[in-house]
Amino acid sequence: MNEPSATRPLVSFDGVSKRYGSVVAVHTMNLEIYEGEFLALMGPSGCGKTTSLRMLAGLEEPSEGEIRLEGRRINEISSIERDTPMVWQSLALFPFLNVQKNVEFGLKMRAIPAEERQQRARKWLERMEILELADRDISQLSGGQRQRVALARSLVTEPRILLLDEPLSALDANLVVRMQGVLARLQKELGITFVYVTHSQSEAFAMSDRVVIMSQGRIEQIGSPKAIYRSPASRFVADFVGANNILTGSVSDSTERLEIRTAVGEFSCARNTDVSFNRGDTLDMVISADLVQISMENPNVQNSLRCRFISEEFVGSIVTIFAELDDGSDFKVQTRQRDLANMALEEGTVFFASWNDADAHLIDGGST
Repeated sequence: MNEPSATRPLVSFDGVSKRYGSVVAVHTMNLEIYEGEFLALMGPSGCGKTTSLRMLAGLEEPSEGEIRLEGRRINEISSIERDTPMVWQSLALFPFLNVQKNVEFGLKMRAIPAEERQQRARKWLERMEILELADRDISQLSGGQRQRVALARSLVTEPRILLLDEPLSALDANLVVRMQGVLARLQKELGITFVYVTHSQSEAFAMSDRVVIMSQGRIEQIGSPKAIYRSPASRFVADFVGANNILTGSVSDSTERLEIRTAVGEFSCARNTDVSFNRGDTLDMVISADLVQISMENPNVQNSLRCRFISEEFVGSIVTIFAELDDGSDFKVQTRQRDLANMALEEGTVFFASWNDADAHLIDGGST
């Protein structure tokens, strides 16, 4: 992955809000997007990620605040003048033009001479490994081929920044993985800033340098995929990202290690957070499902829970176990299929889940 330059923001959102009547879609966004980075905007439907992208593209005008591109205010500049092409979820290819003409379109709108248009378009079709499709109609292409045409059409103008709005959502799972590789390779080779909107954690984490998590029009957390996955800043992020278990409790002892009293037991946690907790404070303890060990016998360690097996989900060699705790709350464990070979897990089977005290992440109980 590229390392963004901390001193060269290409795009700045400065106090940007967007309202539609009484509905606030984006609340006072402050965000810098660095030159040459792959940035993903992620969150549930209606969180404001696509509205933010559309404001950057010039398809929506901010209600408040300022958007700057290379230090220049662009609030009132048209989308064509901004040179911020977008790859749409629907791809928006022209069905009445063949592949070659679709790729040439942006150059034609810029009054590039026909011969140069054709050469540049063919160069990008070759780069996208679809040059042999140049004369085909769009209706004759597969989903993956259309995706490559849309990318070639956007990149043929050699922009400084490319915007992508859930471009892989309509593809089959195997094509999604393949196109993730194509996008990551292109971004690294070209050094173009990519701003990628998605609701898919796997897409965002597989390709991006930084991820912006949004909820209800606000930024919840910005960080590397690893930092967000292992150190969620709020309960919302912990719920949204990964397969996390969240135990709410209060600090019963904070002398050497934190002792956390919850509805399902008392647990120990290392001081692995910058937040200071004192006796009596309410907090959320986040335990990632892939950091939990399971056993059929009680391991007799402090950080263990009695669980009742409900069901399991297989994804390749990884199994996610869904269980119920004594208070009726849910608990998840992710492990390898081969590690379950000697465990007879059926509905209602009791087993024990445990974790190391250094693997729990603490969040202030007042954080939403």
